[in-house]
Amino acid sequence: MRKLAIFTALSVALAAVPASAALKTGASAPDFSAQAAIGGKDFVFSLAEALKKGPVVLYFYPKSFTRGCTIEAHEFAENYDNFAAAGASLIGVSADTIETQRDFSTKECRDKFPVAADANFTVINAYDAKRDRPTQNGDTVSDRISYVVTPDGKIGLTFVSSDPIKHVSETLQFVRQWQESHKAGKI
Repeated sequence: MRKLAIFTALSVALAAVPASAALKTGASAPDFSAQAAIGGKDFVFSLAEALKKGPVVLYFYPKSFTRGCTIEAHEFAENYDNFAAAGASLIGVSADTIETQRDFSTKECRDKFPVAADANFTVINAYDAKRDRPTQNGDTVSDRISYVVTPDGKIGLTFVSSDPIKHVSETLQFVRQWQESHKAGKI
């Protein structure tokens, strides 16, 4: 019965993925290192290093300090302890500069988790997260896309939605289910 419940929950989470998502569940996640900030301090984030500790919630957002992105950062910060309890780490990525990310990591991420600067779109392009059209003011930005990368380097979940709060709830639900299934040795 428990196996069925976990399978059903994972299937529902996967059904939320639009057909247009480029990186599908089960695909290899592109490895990367990027200049990032946490608590206003710079460091180099390495996906490979983070995966040694457990799943990584990698979320792309359009622009720091905009309404939806601020809401999303606050929600991830509020749930940081829940992600940590599920064994997952967080990293947000946008095309903003490292100077902007230093500020954003302190003010909106509340010193809880890092945000990476990807002004050259290296990581954004690797994860097919670049928005198709520029914003109203002509900026090129990333779409709002979240991935959960499992420790084996695979995409465990792809979630695309304009609703910033759903990114937090969907990724948290997935990592909790992933952790539970791996504790039990079922998946």
